[in-house]
Amino acid sequence: MHDNPMPVQDPAELSAALKLQGCTNFKLRQLMRRVAHHYDLEMAGAGLKTTQYSLLSHVAKLGPLRPGELAEAMKMSASTLTRNLKPLVDAGWVVLAAGSDARSRTVRITPAGSIKRGEALLRWKVAQQSLNERLGAQRTLALHQLINESMALLAPAESGADDEQGA
Repeated sequence: MHDNPMPVQDPAELSAALKLQGCTNFKLRQLMRRVAHHYDLEMAGAGLKTTQYSLLSHVAKLGPLRPGELAEAMKMSASTLTRNLKPLVDAGWVVLAAGSDARSRTVRITPAGSIKRGEALLRWKVAQQSLNERLGAQRTLALHQLINESMALLAPAESGADDEQGA
């Protein structure tokens, strides 16, 4: 385990050290799977997947709103949103209602969805607290800082790529 790797200054040593670390994408995906599994286990007690809880929370906070606005707010494609909304609509937690004109629709949370979200929020808090305890406060804060810094550094490349794809 490399909790505190020795600082390396020489560019050749840095390059060699990076090669030994392996693929960053793979490591991040491994971590994300473990973190997601941690939350999924707790959220299962509320009968939701973490993605469903996130969707319910966004609709509760931002809704009613058009599906396109919700997809944009959640940084997902319209097709992914539609696929993820279906089980929530089927369960009666979210409704797709007529919008301001015949072609538009709005997404809103139902009273049953608000109750489900409240139940899931308690589970989410348990998952968050237990993850913080397992990682420790200092490591959790450092992880958040590193994530925030990395997101800011990668944002210009992402916005340029999104523009090229018409997003």
